[in-house]
Amino acid sequence: MQRKIWIYSALLCLLAVGLGACKLNETPYSSIYTNTFYKTSQDAEAALTAAYASVADLYGGPSAVLIADFSADQVYPRPVVGRDTYPLYSYDPAYTTVVSYGRTNESPIDTWTNCYKGIENANWVITKVPATNMDTVRRAQIVAEALYLRAFFHWMLTKNFGNVVVRTQPSQSLADAYVAKSDAKDVYVRIYKDLDSAIMFLPDYTAGGVKGRPSKQVAQALYAKAALFNEDWATALQMAQQVINSNRYELMTDVRDVYDPAKEDAARQENMWAFEAESASPARSSQIMSLYGPANSDAPAYGSSSYGSAFAYQSFFDSFDPKDARRLLLDTFYINRQGAVVHQASITPITKHGVLVKKYMDPNSIGGSHSTNIPILRLADVYLIAAEAEARLHGATSTAYGYINLVRHRAHLDDLPAGLSADALIAAILQERSWELFAEADRWYDLTRTNTFLQVIPHAVNDVFPARAPQAKHQYFPIPQQEINANAKLVQNDPWK
Repeated sequence: MQRKIWIYSALLCLLAVGLGACKLNETPYSSIYTNTFYKTSQDAEAALTAAYASVADLYGGPSAVLIADFSADQVYPRPVVGRDTYPLYSYDPAYTTVVSYGRTNESPIDTWTNCYKGIENANWVITKVPATNMDTVRRAQIVAEALYLRAFFHWMLTKNFGNVVVRTQPSQSLADAYVAKSDAKDVYVRIYKDLDSAIMFLPDYTAGGVKGRPSKQVAQALYAKAALFNEDWATALQMAQQVINSNRYELMTDVRDVYDPAKEDAARQENMWAFEAESASPARSSQIMSLYGPANSDAPAYGSSSYGSAFAYQSFFDSFDPKDARRLLLDTFYINRQGAVVHQASITPITKHGVLVKKYMDPNSIGGSHSTNIPILRLADVYLIAAEAEARLHGATSTAYGYINLVRHRAHLDDLPAGLSADALIAAILQERSWELFAEADRWYDLTRTNTFLQVIPHAVNDVFPARAPQAKHQYFPIPQQEINANAKLVQNDPWK
């Protein structure tokens, strides 16, 4: 069975939109295998697992995190070739300078190809599993999970690239690979439709559920966030309130527990959907967990393998109220393996102002494999989505204040001052999102969806990156040139032509 699944997956990959600039003349044979596959519940589960694999590829790489976070104003990389292209915005459609150390797993190419690979695999599940002979409840859930994943991958694509190709059918011929882009608004229409269908059959969240799988409330949270990005405030508020009012999730008392690998099971009460990293082989881990932390694995609290490759800006650290509990997830010193305190000036040789990020620490890591989960959707995020959507719809209401103040209270902060204007409250909510969700691949998209990155980024500088000058075209990444070369119907986004 394993060999059969591997052959099936490999043939599907050959047909995926995101793979390969070469033109094939051979007849594709994937349909032969799909005619004999999807006969049993094991086949259906295996096909769904293949769709989930793209989530692991995105966050294990981890392009889903790095291209966003290094572009924003919270964290920055050690200026090695490849990673420094994001804070400096020096990439182009060919991405000739974005490939870090000769790899594409930290570039927009990786995001594009893995999202379309995930969509392709999800499409096969959606198309074939309904005819599979198996338990009808689980069969419906499998299709719902695939619909959720397809919505998630389309959302990842449009928030990174703007107008993108929408794919709702599996590739059964080479001609199926040639599809034109859709306007971003139409991408959101598809996302909504998929999530509407997924919500009907996904189960409610219960403690001890299958980790890494979306509940109905997770689909509603993604719906709310996608609607926020679509400036569909009413839908964003409605879906966020459905999550909140379900009472299925709650904030952890101590924000640090959200990121403690020893407490990950309990943390799912807030950490609604995450990349579930494991240090045990053959499970998947993420490189990001070694990027943050002192160089040469000098601090056992950060894990057995850390590179000293990413830090927080001093200005971001200074923006926190000293009593903010979330500032405890940053640090200006560490304890080395000899038990000595290493202060900020010696944390990294590239700057005396490097601030350590502590969200991805795992003292029990095994080599480069860590067990710290990477949050994708959290309840705190849902509260802030509800606050923003309410403020944009109805102004600075007590309801909007109530949502943001719940997040502030957990951080040991006072309520926001009363009497703010709607604009001032929205600005405060966006700032709260920055403090709450830093280093979780969120801030860059807040800056781009609100079109404020041109004003904010030039102030996020230090002695490593003393000047940063994004242009309007950097609101979205260019479509990889290799994909345009492979698909005659695919046209580069206008600002990058």
